[in-house]
Amino acid sequence: MEKVYFVYIMTNQYNRVLYTGVTNNLDRRVMEHQAKTTPSFTSRYNVDKLVYYEIIEEINYAIDREKQIKSWSRKKKLDLIESMNPDWSDLAEGFIN
Repeated sequence: MEKVYFVYIMTNQYNRVLYTGVTNNLDRRVMEHQAKTTPSFTSRYNVDKLVYYEIIEEINYAIDREKQIKSWSRKKKLDLIESMNPDWSDLAEGFIN
């Protein structure tokens, strides 16, 4: 089985804060953000809603893509999110246990 990686964007209840990350296990990573188990940006700003993700098969491409998205303007990130998720639904609700 090939390993896949996820570049994802999460936000808070009011869609004000955007957090971009990369992981090899999106379910686990989203649950970690939601549990706020470690003091971090996401726990401080209550970032717990998954609004965008991409599946990438190569870790180096995933890291490059994360850096690319992080460097973008807020407007460009909003456009990216809305291209996949125009209603800003919590995408984690569909696949996380």
